[in-house]
Amino acid sequence: MADPGSIDTGVGFVRDEVMPMLQALDGFVGLSMLADRSTGRTITTSAWRDEAAMRASDQQLGPSRQRAAEMMGADRPQVEEWEIAVLHRAHTSEPGACVRVTWVRTEPQELDRAVDYWKSTVLPASEELDGFCSASLLVERDSGRSVSSMTFDSREAMDRSREPGEAMRERTSQTMGIEFLDVAEFDLALAHLRVPEMA
Repeated sequence: MADPGSIDTGVGFVRDEVMPMLQALDGFVGLSMLADRSTGRTITTSAWRDEAAMRASDQQLGPSRQRAAEMMGADRPQVEEWEIAVLHRAHTSEPGACVRVTWVRTEPQELDRAVDYWKSTVLPASEELDGFCSASLLVERDSGRSVSSMTFDSREAMDRSREPGEAMRERTSQTMGIEFLDVAEFDLALAHLRVPEMA
């Protein structure tokens, strides 16, 4: 959570200083940054070839995370680690793209079944939405948590998808017994993920 007035400063720091540093590290495969300029909520994601590469990056990333937080008026960053279960692009994003992020939880032993449902039902339905750009699903196996991101070409396209998205979440909850924890919408401030297709 940042000071909304400092978001652009933080985006510039991540783009101009953090990303070049990460690009020099072995196993780095991309970075994205989401920003809600009305609330100050931001999410910066770095992606890695495997868990070993991610772990090896911790020492270099720590000071940059803290500096970015301070520049944006936050006490400290919240750090989470996820496994990329699905990543699908209909096409690459352009300036003005927006992202809806949804956090859910299921029983850990049901997580693989939930991922299969997302791939077979939620993703195809999302691709039918006007302005759909890409989608990803990240999982945290020990807790049963997952987070999906749906990228749309524009704020208008994301707005149009809101009602169908609510209906989709309701069907998913009824069918799979998944608990929805949070839904948030962001501008796609930086888009440099180079993770290969994983659908």
